[in-house]
Amino acid sequence: MRSHDSITAVELRSLIRNKQVAFAGNSVLKIYGRLNCKSGRRLKVKNRVFFISEEEAIYNGYRPCGHCMKMQYNEWKLINLSIAARE
Repeated sequence: MRSHDSITAVELRSLIRNKQVAFAGNSVLKIYGRLNCKSGRRLKVKNRVFFISEEEAIYNGYRPCGHCMKMQYNEWKLINLSIAARE
């Protein structure tokens, strides 16, 4: 996981081209999504983080974006609802 405010715009473009960044996330809300997501583009730089894979985002406690990753978000929601129902 890389924080946006710790890298320059040139470094970020290079990381994306080299496939070292595939997803972006909001460190406050703990949500990750695709780089081209309209919601993600509105994030403040200080709250934006980048991931190489979905697995890395999930490992760090982030959930899928409900806008750009609807299928993954619905799966996440079903799993968390069933866990909450058991408690």
